[in-house]
Amino acid sequence: MDNNVANEINNRPPPADELFALIKGEILGRLDLRRDMEDGEVQDAIDGIVLEKSDEQYISVSGRKRLAERVFNSIRRLDVIQPLVDDAHISEIMVNGRKDIFIERDGKVEKTDLAFETTEKLEDVIQSIVSKINRTVNEASPIVDARLADGSRVNAVLRPIAIDGPVLTIRKFPEKPMSIERLLAFNSIDEQMAGLLEVLVKARYNIFISGGTGSGKTSLLNAVAAMIPEDERVVTIEDSAELQLKTLGNLVRLETRNANSEGKGQIDMGSLIKSSLRMRPDRIIVGEVRDGLAAYYMLQSMNTGHDGSLTTGHANSALDMLSRLETMVLSEEALPLEAIRGQIASAIDVIVHVARLRDGSRKVVEVSEINGMENGKIVMNKLFEFLETGAADPAGPAGSAGSASPTDPADPDKGLDVRGDFKYTGNKIRNTVKLRLAGLRSGFFCGGGHE
Repeated sequence: MDNNVANEINNRPPPADELFALIKGEILGRLDLRRDMEDGEVQDAIDGIVLEKSDEQYISVSGRKRLAERVFNSIRRLDVIQPLVDDAHISEIMVNGRKDIFIERDGKVEKTDLAFETTEKLEDVIQSIVSKINRTVNEASPIVDARLADGSRVNAVLRPIAIDGPVLTIRKFPEKPMSIERLLAFNSIDEQMAGLLEVLVKARYNIFISGGTGSGKTSLLNAVAAMIPEDERVVTIEDSAELQLKTLGNLVRLETRNANSEGKGQIDMGSLIKSSLRMRPDRIIVGEVRDGLAAYYMLQSMNTGHDGSLTTGHANSALDMLSRLETMVLSEEALPLEAIRGQIASAIDVIVHVARLRDGSRKVVEVSEINGMENGKIVMNKLFEFLETGAADPAGPAGSAGSASPTDPADPDKGLDVRGDFKYTGNKIRNTVKLRLAGLRSGFFCGGGHE
């Protein structure tokens, strides 16, 4: 081989991954990881080593910045997914083993070209997340729910339950708390619905928000809770603290706790709801009712003077939510079905159902009032609904709903926006007692024409 060619090959800079591994190994060798180091101190050390390497071989300014950021994220942050966490346009991060990382951006799921170096590194990232909120996950207890410092929801599953390697799912929440104004801007709700919800919150109606996974229940709960008067004492109870109620001064935040490695120390949602009743709350907000004990105590709190309470639950429709509540309470308490239905009908005033549509958009699709029981069944009074009118190409002319041709014959809805209208059914709210007690009126919803 020609000497010049050989020298050229030897002098070529190592590939980016090789250079990254080289710098990371050197920084780990230099730092004293036995003591608690500030992030700035670590960053300075990384910048120094990157600068040294750039003296030995050419690395552009932007390349040095990216390299230093990658090394820092690997050592002190969430490794390759940290840029995804920092990206405000990404709402969900899904890691299926070390190689397959998916994201949801603007309602669409796409695969990234990112990958963790090793499965062990992915496991380290999971451990660093859960340890910050004093939770554990291991082979003996391979499933955990946690949260990031900004409140983003985290679920992790390890082997042997996750067959193809650790699974990590991060549901991100916006930096600014969700508000009714933002939901209006997203066309997730219309002004009449928003006006009704504001009146109901101020009149202390008990509101249950139902919906499927990823439908926007927590976002709507945040927006509705923001309407609570600032001088009220509110207790929030969640599996992982996610609610952002920054307008409330007298706020108590409670979070469940898993059992330790010995199976002791668990504090479930039912226990927290029961304890919250002794905290003199004006309102109780439960992030999500998932089991019979939580459902039972939530209904008890609503039926014992804690009006204006809010909660959410998983269901495919408002009617389905009532059936799920019955099933959950039956699993915990041996009560007659009619008695359980009576408690539900007495406790919940309004059900708001949200859904994620085929195009990824999230909308309030139903608002119904609960009007007691009739012939052993709970009576519902539908006030609002969202009616689909078709799907249209978002790049097409306005008003072309249902007229566009599908972009993918195998998936007729792919690339199309779902169109529809929010409709007021014409039904009036029948239970106006709380409105009158609060000194509020809303003629449009209670009869008598538009106010």
